[in-house]
Amino acid sequence: MATDDKVKGPASYFPSIEKKYGQPIDHWLDLIANRPDEKHMETVNWLKQEHGLGHGHANALVAYHRKN
Repeated sequence: MATDDKVKGPASYFPSIEKKYGQPIDHWLDLIANRPDEKHMETVNWLKQEHGLGHGHANALVAYHRKN
């Protein structure tokens, strides 16, 4: 029986996030963890404005962090 090892969901963005922004995923997740009182889109907008992340990348990071 074959297994489907392809990463799905927000984590599927991680390789391109690391490549594009030059930081490991843990760097971004640590930044997000330091903003626990914000709503999802507040953190997404902060990542976009302060760190130059694209909307899809910022949204994926926040969604992953909040799910885990």
